[in-house]
Amino acid sequence: MSDIPRKPVPFPTKEQILDFINTSPAQVGKREIARAFGLTGPAKIELKKVLKELELDGKIGRGRQRRFATPGSMPDVAVLEVIGIDEDGELLAKPVTWEGDDRPPRIYVSQSSGRTAYGMRDRVLCRMRKISAKEYEAQVIRQISEAPSRILGLYQQSGEEGRLIPTDRRAKSEFIIPKGEALDAQSGDLVLCEPLPGRLFGLKPARVVELLGDSNAPKAVSLVCIHAHDIPTDFTNEALEQAKAAKAVPLGKRVDLRDIPLVTIDGADARDFDDAVFAEPDTDPKNEGGWHIIVAIADVAHYVRTNDALDRCAFERGNSVYFPDRVVPMLPEALSNGWCSLVPHEDRGCLAAHMWIDADGHLLRHKFIRGLMRSHARLTYEQAQAARDGVLDDVTTSLVESVINPLYGAYESFLKYRSERNVLELDVPERKMAFDDLGKVASIDKRQRLDSHKLIEEFMITANVAAAEALEAKRQPCMYRIHDAPSLEKMESLRQFLGSLDIKLAKGQTPNPKIFNQILGKVADTDQSHMINTIVLRSQAQAEYNPENIGHFGLALHRYAHFTSPIRRYSDLLVHRALIKGYGLGEGGLETDAKEFGEIGDHLSKTERRAAAAERDAMDRYTTLFMADRVGASFGARINGVTRFGLFITLNETGADGLVPIRSLPSDYYDHDEQLHMLRGKRNGLTFRLGEQVEAKLMEADVVTGGMVFNLVLKPEDVARAAKAGPGGAKPKKSHRKGFKKASKSRRRQR
Repeated sequence: MSDIPRKPVPFPTKEQILDFINTSPAQVGKREIARAFGLTGPAKIELKKVLKELELDGKIGRGRQRRFATPGSMPDVAVLEVIGIDEDGELLAKPVTWEGDDRPPRIYVSQSSGRTAYGMRDRVLCRMRKISAKEYEAQVIRQISEAPSRILGLYQQSGEEGRLIPTDRRAKSEFIIPKGEALDAQSGDLVLCEPLPGRLFGLKPARVVELLGDSNAPKAVSLVCIHAHDIPTDFTNEALEQAKAAKAVPLGKRVDLRDIPLVTIDGADARDFDDAVFAEPDTDPKNEGGWHIIVAIADVAHYVRTNDALDRCAFERGNSVYFPDRVVPMLPEALSNGWCSLVPHEDRGCLAAHMWIDADGHLLRHKFIRGLMRSHARLTYEQAQAARDGVLDDVTTSLVESVINPLYGAYESFLKYRSERNVLELDVPERKMAFDDLGKVASIDKRQRLDSHKLIEEFMITANVAAAEALEAKRQPCMYRIHDAPSLEKMESLRQFLGSLDIKLAKGQTPNPKIFNQILGKVADTDQSHMINTIVLRSQAQAEYNPENIGHFGLALHRYAHFTSPIRRYSDLLVHRALIKGYGLGEGGLETDAKEFGEIGDHLSKTERRAAAAERDAMDRYTTLFMADRVGASFGARINGVTRFGLFITLNETGADGLVPIRSLPSDYYDHDEQLHMLRGKRNGLTFRLGEQVEAKLMEADVVTGGMVFNLVLKPEDVARAAKAGPGGAKPKKSHRKGFKKASKSRRRQR
């Protein structure tokens, strides 16, 4: 028997290897994979080749010690930050560092009996166990640090003690403020507190360390968001003195642009004007129908020099932060609203891009100069559009033929190039708030999108492209604005979702904006349009700042850099300094070592995301205040998110967001299908899907945390119709049945 040769073990397919890696509870190495499939000798060499191919295709990622996992997976051991408790009382955490493009997975922290309870923002070292594609269970190894020293919240007097109600909606517990620790706070005040030692059980004690004012004050909302997201607000005395000492820019060796009718076009509520534009037909007979355009940008580099006090404050901020009722500027107001703002009829220093385009909007050539300009008018978007449409006022009557019409002429050429490139055209409306005289929200509407908005956008895009090209030609470091193509994993997820709607997307197709635009065009003006726009948006990678150029996927451009807003973005200031050095335009050129650009890009990408999160938070909180007196009313809405714990909805009228807890849905067990973005009742057959129109009743509007809770208003006939379809309702397509079966099995393991 011993002489009979063993039958060779069949080599596994790529799909089998990938499935083994994806379903493993932790990252696995090549040795474990080989052992699982019984591979020996030459088969191990073949396995190494297959793993390399899967890695190059983006289907697996490499972790520490040459171990493999699904891209975006957690390592076997990770540092987590506690973020709160879910509706079922389970402790939730997030990774302290996360490199994935998508949101981090949902992490449940297992708390052993006898251990100290962990509080909000405590950091713990944990051993990770994968329980589904986007869910992990974490077993605490040890606590690394306690929560940060300060908590922002609303103070309420309760007998001789006080209570702190945290403004962070993820915090599920209040704090006790002992007698003598309230610092004269009154009920309703916003306060900053520090935790005090003591009390392993029950509410933890804290003391008030700073009074921030009445929580009902008009500007309390943005104040909460500033503190909650650690937005720097105070400039150093040295920086303020430097800004105060700034003076007008002399003509000197600058190019005199004051006779050119440059104009600014901004929002009606804008206070800083950092870009001005001009256009005229190109007189070159070889460029018939072409245009000469100028984009002039405030010369911030003249006032803010590398590593001076203003520069250090600007770098720390990274960018200005815009709230509905205020701005936290990157630079002191003496500069941002003063010497660096292109106010009308006053001399201002500028860095200007002269650009020549053909009749189809292609950028033919460009040059950059340092100049002295004088804005001939401050126009609003509505004012410029009205003039173009024939409705003139005292300002635009003298400008319509010489200034405004040529700007629109160049814009029409830009539109041709935009269409030729197939720029990704997503329809994602923004909200705009109006306030009354008391500072309260009077209305929330969709922000208008006029041709004048698009005109300025195209002029700025072209100037940004020219800046990137110029720095490459001058061999200067460039802080590119990059936007990667969607990952193969996201494309596959999108393909499966679209397939469930009978919209075909070829498997393995290389992503490009044209593919997405074709899909969006097919569903335009249909009930599916909003849902498809949302899903396509979520499939995209995040834009970021990086000295390594990979192009800009969304704009379909090979090179792109931010040049047009140095008042409010530090990245643009770096580009200005590099252009000044490259073109030899005087003082204020780049002194930063190019080797530091990678680290600087990471910092600026983070400050940008921080600002965006704070701005969204403020919009949500103001919206909750606006909706607070409408509890009990019903509204038309769309489902904009589907999770295992409920539905997120957006109201059609105001754009307000809120949660529909899963416990409020008709009694049943609901399967969560991640690929189809859907909850499905096992017995009643009810389905709730991303993008679906629903009616929702407002149940709670918590003005402290900014959160709103809704219940769906379901018609009895809809429930009866779903139940009649039988257990689980209508069956999913065959290609998705395996996913449902696998999800159900995973949940049985969790229980």
